[in-house]
Amino acid sequence: MGYPDTFEGFMVESQDNWTEFTKKEFKPKKFQERDIDVEIECCGVCGSDVHTISGGWGGAPMPLCVGHEVIGKAVKVGDKVTTVKVGDRVGVGAQIWACLECKPCKMDNENYCPHKIDTYGAPYPEDMGGVIAQGGYASHIRAHEYFTFKIPDSIPSVEAAPMMCAGLTVYSPLYRAGTGPGKKVAIVGVGGLGHFAVMFAAAMGAEVYVLSHSPDKKDNALQLGAKEFISTQDKDWDKPWAFTFDFMLNTADATHNFDLAAYLGTLNINGEMHHVGLPDKPLPEIKAQMFTPNGCKMGGSHIGNRPEMFKMLKLVEEKKLKPMIDPVEISEAGCKKAVESVWNNEVRYRHTLVGYDKVFKR
Repeated sequence: MGYPDTFEGFMVESQDNWTEFTKKEFKPKKFQERDIDVEIECCGVCGSDVHTISGGWGGAPMPLCVGHEVIGKAVKVGDKVTTVKVGDRVGVGAQIWACLECKPCKMDNENYCPHKIDTYGAPYPEDMGGVIAQGGYASHIRAHEYFTFKIPDSIPSVEAAPMMCAGLTVYSPLYRAGTGPGKKVAIVGVGGLGHFAVMFAAAMGAEVYVLSHSPDKKDNALQLGAKEFISTQDKDWDKPWAFTFDFMLNTADATHNFDLAAYLGTLNINGEMHHVGLPDKPLPEIKAQMFTPNGCKMGGSHIGNRPEMFKMLKLVEEKKLKPMIDPVEISEAGCKKAVESVWNNEVRYRHTLVGYDKVFKR
């Protein structure tokens, strides 16, 4: 049938064969008055994609088209859309709908809406079509305008794409923690999330320290704006840094292997270790006594809100920030290559799938 009745995407049929992608048609949600259809130009490859299709986070509805770091052109807008017009270059991130009526939504915390719909793998209610949301390894995506964001002209699409999830996921907690001049911020891990976090925290004016078990990433960390690179492979690495960091953002995917007491001990009085890396395995055993030597705390967060998305894009535009992106041509083989690269921790530091016009024959 084709657009607008069906979209076309690269889909995984089974978590048992999660690196095998097949190009096929799927039915989008019902088009409603605040919806926007986006013809996709490119899409970032997020760790969430790999966790989902591999079964690391549990079961998922199959077949599934993942991808929630979408950049493209608005080709259709609903009658009540006011923020985007046809032809605008826009982005869509990891959330595609919220009720906008509940307490969190009214407080600009729509990313915590109990009724939220994720960009892929989530069921739409019957009045929206009753289908499963499908993501951005596809020809088009249909999104509510509140979760569709105009992209500044100065930010290339291939760089803007991973900002839609990875960028926002680290910017939001940094912003809410008051990151800026006079603050010492530790970033744990230099990967897709971590490299954005280092770059943003430095651009916001903080003194940035990177904690990593990969010494080969030191030069990149310093290039991104870190003042110091601390190798957590070293014996007693934490001792010289006791009571140092006001805020620690953990972007790593291997927290189950951490000596949490060592990390917490580097926090200043009432400092926070904040988790945005969401590994497959549970955290190590935690005892209440681990928090008492410095009155520290632990927390976590889920992406960010609409105002924070625009603040992040403004920071990128004003500071001329350039993430480290490795583009991959979208195809069955390209999707396979990209997710395997993320799984094997080979990408430096984010893949963006490109070449959509050729593959979807525009």
